[in-house]
Amino acid sequence: MVGFTLRAAAYDVAEAVDGCDALSKLSGDIHLIITDLNMPRMDGIELIKQIRTNSKHKYVPILVLTTESQATKKQEAKSAGATGWIVKPFKPDQLLAVVGRVLG
Repeated sequence: MVGFTLRAAAYDVAEAVDGCDALSKLSGDIHLIITDLNMPRMDGIELIKQIRTNSKHKYVPILVLTTESQATKKQEAKSAGATGWIVKPFKPDQLLAVVGRVLG
């Protein structure tokens, strides 16, 4: 749904099946990362921490997309380096609005 929505709005999208796959695909000019919190092999919090240690992608905005709406999870993601938060389910227009604001 995320990839479909972003592609339909003319964004270039690279998809990953989990955090480890995402790290392996971080190359070139990345302008935004959207991650779920709950993933196999490497969760979203660990992915964010790993990205923030990479000098090339240290300042890339990271949006967390998840069903988790607990304040503690939001704070944990923010502390790891997340830029923003979108709670699922979401409407495509909502996703595009947040992406547009983050990319400015």
